Order: sequence, then C-alpha cells, then structure tokens
Amino acid sequence: MPQPSTPIIGPLTKARFLRRPNRFLLQVRLEHTGSEVEAHMADPGRLRELLIPEKRLWLRPASNPERKTRWTAVLVESPDGSGLVSLDTTLPNRLIAEALRKKAISELRDWDLVRAEVKMGRSRFDFILSRGESEKLMLEVKSVTLVEDGVALFPDAVTERGARHVRELSEIAAKPGWEAAVLFVLQRPDAGEIRAARSIDPKFSEALTEAGKAGVRILGRRCTVLEDRVELGISVPTYVG
Repeated sequence: MPQPSTPIIGPLTKARFLRRPNRFLLQVRLEHTGSEVEAHMADPGRLRELLIPEKRLWLRPASNPERKTRWTAVLVESPDGSGLVSLDTTLPNRLIAEALRKKAISELRDWDLVRAEVKMGRSRFDFILSRGESEKLMLEVKSVTLVEDGVALFPDAVTERGARHVRELSEIAAKPGWEAAVLFVLQRPDAGEIRAARSIDPKFSEALTEAGKAGVRILGRRCTVLEDRVELGISVPTYVG
C-alpha cells in the first residue's frame, strides 16, 4: 500500500538563494533568466544551515498577480544536496491529516480524526482525535528542519508559542478522558533521532521534559520531500531531553 502523501502544487521554478532581508522575505536569482527577484518566505525559522548563498530553491508564482511579492519559496535543497526540505509551513500538517485519515501512523491507529485547528484554553492545536465515545486526544505537529551531527533538533529558534503549547498539552493530558501527543515531523534524511534543542530554547526543552513526565506522548516521523509531493516515512526515535 502506498504511503500517505500530499501534493506540492506547481509549476515550480528553480532559483538560487542570495540573501534574507527579513524573516518573511528572500532575495533570489531565477536560474532560467538570471534576474534577481523577491520571494515570500512562509517559514519564520532561522534555517541558517539551509539558506546559504547559491543554494538551490524552488519557487511558486503567486496566484494573485497584484501581490507585491510575485514568488513564494516552496522547497530548498538539503545541505548535502541529497534531498529537498519544504519551506511551506502548511505541508507537514496536510500530510499528517491525510495519514490520520488513512490510519497510517501506527502509534495513533486506534484513534479517529475528528477535526483540525481546535481551540482549547489559550491555544489552537492542530488536531483532535477520538476513540470510542468517551476518549479524546489532542495532537500538536511540529516540523523539524535543523540537523546537527546526525541529530534532528527542534526548535531552531526560541518559540514561546511552542513551549506554551507543550505546557498546555500537559494540562490536557491530566483531564479525565483526555490524552495528548506531540508529533515531530522530520523533513530531512540525514538524522537518526530527534531531540529538543536545549541550547537554543531551554524553556521549550524543559516544557517537553515535563510533558513527557505528565503522560504526553512524544512521537517522531520522517517524511520524504519530492518536487511534486511529500510522503510519510518511518518512525524516528524521539527524546525529550
């Protein structure tokens, strides 16, 4: 049976990264014309090991011809050139939604997808699942793109929002009839495990450690990024500390 996947909408145009004036804007050079243009960047992470001068990117033209930024950055070549990494922050969630519908995530196979984008307390979580009539599970998905010495790390920049999500998942897991989980989606093939990036964001790491103690399930999955789609991969060992 084919693995769950989600399409990457094209057509895509190849370019080379030049510089990043701010978190949401890239300056790039189109390969087919050599002209320099600006591209919208949806992922606000640092991505310093990915966005290096002359690294190849794939861009999508804006659907609205009146938009100030005529291009959107969609993919970037991995540091060693062996694969692609998504710059579209919606792709991991779309992939996991499809995987949940097809019950392709073994750790969550007993659960049914209820809906996405669920508000509870002060936060909005990615998915709510159910098992039977009385059990519910809140699931938060985190995209992982930073790898150091074969270890995938999250986050790649301080994320107060991410730490708050994890703390609130601990509170949810303590409620009668509720469970909670964090699913890290690794977008690169060059890591064998996932860990919290304590040196980058100690508060997130501490929150994740406490969440594990509180019963929040910590899961990891690899995905394969291709030019036309993203496919779900195998489980990846994931550690809280």
